Formats: sequence, C-alpha cells, structure tokens
Amino acid sequence: MNGYGIWAIYRFEMARALRTVWQSIVTPVITTSLYFVVFGAAIGSAMTEVNGVPYGAFIVPGLVMLSLFTQSIFNASFGIYFPKFTGTIYEILSAPVSYIEIVIAYVGAAATKSIILGVIILATARLFVPLEVLHPVTMITFLVLTAVTFSLFGFIIGIWAQGFEQLQFIPMLVITPLTFLGGSFYSIDMLPGVWRTVSLFNPVVYLISGFRWSFFGTSDVNIGVSLAATLAFFAVCLAIVAWIFKTGYRLKS
Repeated sequence: MNGYGIWAIYRFEMARALRTVWQSIVTPVITTSLYFVVFGAAIGSAMTEVNGVPYGAFIVPGLVMLSLFTQSIFNASFGIYFPKFTGTIYEILSAPVSYIEIVIAYVGAAATKSIILGVIILATARLFVPLEVLHPVTMITFLVLTAVTFSLFGFIIGIWAQGFEQLQFIPMLVITPLTFLGGSFYSIDMLPGVWRTVSLFNPVVYLISGFRWSFFGTSDVNIGVSLAATLAFFAVCLAIVAWIFKTGYRLKS
C-alpha cells in the first residue's frame, strides 16, 4: 500500500476545500440554516410534533442527510472529473499508485469534507432547538457510511460525466428530489397507504430513517432494514468502481 501516494492526493483534495471554504462549508451551512428557519417556522407553527418529537428537532436529521448526500456527490465527482477535464488524470493513472489507492484518496477526502460539514450543521442546529442523540454510535456509523457511500457514487458520476452539465444532472434532478420525497421534513407514516408504499421504493427513505432513529429512537423503517439498505448501496457502488477501473471505462480514452 502506497501510503505516501494516498496522502498526497488526499492532502491536495483537502487543500482545495480550504481554498474554497465559502463554497465548501459556509454556503451549505447557510443554506441548511435557511431550510431550518423556513420549514421550522412555517410548518412547525402548524405541526408541533411528529411521532412525539418536536418538529424543529425532527427535521434536523433530514437536513443533515440532505447536505451529506449533495456534498458527498459534489466533492467526489468534481474531484475526479477535474483531472479528466485538464488531462492530468493520465499522470495519476501512470503514477506508482494502484486503483484502490486512488479511490481511497479521492473518496476519503470527499467523505471527510462531508462529515466535517455534517458535524458543523449538527452544531448549528443546536443553536435553534434542543437536540439529543440517543444512539451516538449508530449516528456516527450512519454518518460515516452514508458519506463514504455517496462519495463513491459521486466518484462514479465524475468518471461518467463528459461535461459540467452532466456533472450537475444527477445531484440536482435525481438526488435532491428523492431526498425531499424521502421523509426529510415529514414522516412517511403521515402519507396515505398507497403513497406510503410508493415511498418505500425510494432508497433515500431508508438512509434518513436510520439516521433519524439514532437521534430519537423512532423511525419510519426498521433500523436493521435501513442499515442493510445502506450497506447494499455501498456494495453496488464499490462493484461499479471496481468494474470501471478493470475496464478503463472513460478513463483511458
């Protein structure tokens, strides 16, 4: 294992985040705070509790997951796409660094930035509402696993994309709507029977539900099912990344 090579790529990606701290950290925190203020004030005044949890606190896990999904994908996809765009990807591929080391470095940096952002958003949320984590180990597990999984997903998008428009397509038109429809701001138990069943086909429901359980001990989906769904998505992303490097898909052409 080439630890120096991994560290060099990882350090470069983390340094890029520090150079764009407004875009990487400040803007997502401000945006999430606005979500919190608007939804907490507008809806919270009419709906004081959801499943016995104050509405202001109820939406915090959903807001953290929303930021975690989008930032993990953005950080990882841009991180690997930019070397493709500039042509420096060939220098990385010809360097004495294995494919798995490249993935560890890029995905590790993207996940690290997303986790830091998630922690900052949690700290910010405590300024608005009292917040207690009943199962901190489970919370950390979901936070890290989700960040790594969606960073892998973003890595795949970055390799697949052939332009900046494609780079933005899936996060904006797929992930964000699925997150809003995945119980970020409501419980799917509040939906009519048919729509609740439809919601269960949304994979984001399981991620948000499991993360919310770690806070309040209550969720829309069994915690075991949520964890299994997250691990299954992680395994699928890992398999796709392995196939990409095995075939050289959009890397060697």
